Amino acid sequence: MDVRRVETDSELEDALAVRREVFIDEQGVPEHRELDGKDDEAIHFLATDEGTAVGAARMRAYDEATAKAERVAVVESHRGTGLGRALMETLETEAADRGYDAVVLHAQVPVVEFYERLDYEVTSEEFEDAGIPHREMRKQL
Repeated sequence: MDVRRVETDSELEDALAVRREVFIDEQGVPEHRELDGKDDEAIHFLATDEGTAVGAARMRAYDEATAKAERVAVVESHRGTGLGRALMETLETEAADRGYDAVVLHAQVPVVEFYERLDYEVTSEEFEDAGIPHREMRKQL
């Protein structure tokens, strides 16, 4: 498996296809919520397995010192393989390289424990986004 920052339009299309499969098709997130018009201001990451796109994430500035991890997605067939961890490690390395001191994210409640294993801490009460319960989490880099 390979995880890297997106560099081409083709790689971005692959990342968006993963997000569509996971968030829109599988989880029922409305398309207008998933494709929110903020992709142009983000750095994208793509995970592939033998050339097939199987994971994606994006990162945007949250504030001057903090990056925000968003749209972290792994297709069902590759969950539990360490791919989500690899995506987050790649994103965190990019954030640190860009001078950010921390990463914040909005985790769906069922995956809060995954992020806790990556040293993220819950920083909010539960809230709903696109009909799905979430918690804000933060990690110092």
